[in-house]
Amino acid sequence: MFDTLSDRLAATFKNLRGKGRLSEADIDATAREIRIALLEADVALPVVRSFIAKVKERARGAEVAQALNPAQQMIKIVNEELVGILGGETRRLRFAKNPPTVIMLAGLQGAGKTTLAGKLGLWLKGQGHSPLLVACDLQRPNAVNQLSVVADRAGVAVYAPQPGNGVGDPVQVAKDSVEHARSKQYDVVIVDTAGRLGIDQELMQQAADIRDAVSPDEILFVVDAMIGQDAVNTAEAFRDGVGFDGVVLSKLDGDARGGAALSIVHVTGKQVMFASNGEKLEDFDAFHPDRMASRILDMGDLLTLIEQAEKTFSQEEAAKMASKLASSKGKDFTLDDFLAQMEQVRKMGSISKLLGMLPGMGQIKDQINNIDERDVDRTAAIIKSMTPKERAEPTIINGSRRARIAKGSGVEVSAVKNLVERFFDARKMMSKMAQGGGMPGMPGMPGMGGGPGRQKKQVKQAKGKRKSGNPMKRKAEEQAAAVRREQAAAQGGAFGLPAQEDKNFELPDEFKKFMG
Repeated sequence: MFDTLSDRLAATFKNLRGKGRLSEADIDATAREIRIALLEADVALPVVRSFIAKVKERARGAEVAQALNPAQQMIKIVNEELVGILGGETRRLRFAKNPPTVIMLAGLQGAGKTTLAGKLGLWLKGQGHSPLLVACDLQRPNAVNQLSVVADRAGVAVYAPQPGNGVGDPVQVAKDSVEHARSKQYDVVIVDTAGRLGIDQELMQQAADIRDAVSPDEILFVVDAMIGQDAVNTAEAFRDGVGFDGVVLSKLDGDARGGAALSIVHVTGKQVMFASNGEKLEDFDAFHPDRMASRILDMGDLLTLIEQAEKTFSQEEAAKMASKLASSKGKDFTLDDFLAQMEQVRKMGSISKLLGMLPGMGQIKDQINNIDERDVDRTAAIIKSMTPKERAEPTIINGSRRARIAKGSGVEVSAVKNLVERFFDARKMMSKMAQGGGMPGMPGMPGMGGGPGRQKKQVKQAKGKRKSGNPMKRKAEEQAAAVRREQAAAQGGAFGLPAQEDKNFELPDEFKKFMG
């Protein structure tokens, strides 16, 4: 979503590196490039003006003038101002003191409200709540059926007493759903309302009636992050007509320029609370302004990566794998364990998304985008085509076994051979790291594999001039060396150089050049 903006900002800051101080011209040029980058990203003009004014004001202040590295200080200022534009601190859901908590979704048709209701329900379920989805979109064809399917996939309950398709009173359904939730012990009610292709009076009136009927604790405005500048106008219309407490950005994984996300908070004064960044129900999480700003500036998002890893990997499994790698040079770590680890990583999401959360990955963005996710499936197919003994002892896999495994997994024999070789290399490396050896291949560096002992082993003794194996030739060489020593001693110079009395002595040309 923010690729274009990230690339422009990265190029801008690259020009600042290496400068001991920033002149007024440097600050103006940087501000101009940032302004162009924001406008190209479809950020609203009032937001751009406000942002640039704050950045220039701080850049001219003491924090940059007195900094050891002005370029880094400039990046820090832009990062902090981006966090401010995106809402500052993370905004959490407000829960009612007396359940159920009522959350109402509002927005235009096609913004993704119904799918988002399922994502929010699954997210709340993971937080230990028992949500109930309520079908109040009774106008759009099959909207009620869609919500039921989404709720079933998310594993949460749904309340849909009316068939929809133009039949039923959405206000009455919303009112009855709260009593139903109270009687069935659901602590969160998520009300999915109808949308329109554009703002009209009927839509606003119906949304306002539902709001008055259920008195929601949170009204979330769902906006398609790909609609650009119009998102701001729509948000203002909903704020004035119905009112909302927070914003949810859907389709954040699209290829639009993302200006809506940077504009909506500033214009409406309401924070982005959640972001949907994929088609799967799991592709949904709370919106963290500081982490999003880090992603835009290609600083990565390690906190989100760690959180996803903690959700997927259990501490017991991690300890078990670590003990296997640390014992007997990692030989207890089998292809079965390798497959289990690979499937756990796959549960965290696509490999390209995970790599995109690492700092500096914007420089190899094209390579990351070209990663074939099916390679993981092919690797799993090869391992599953092996016998239990072959997985436990890959060393027994010979030519005939490779041919059988390749045939069973539908790949070339070379693919099986490469997988086994990569497994041995990976196991060796991970075993060394698990035993505290650091990364192999980096001798002499603390924590990076190899200590002083290893370094000594690798440093070879300097070879002198070899002596001939022929006795006669060796004797002649020794006599010539003795004559040279006598001549040097006679000349009286230390290290064989001529004595000071020699007026005709001149330094060699190489020394003359060296001495200037």
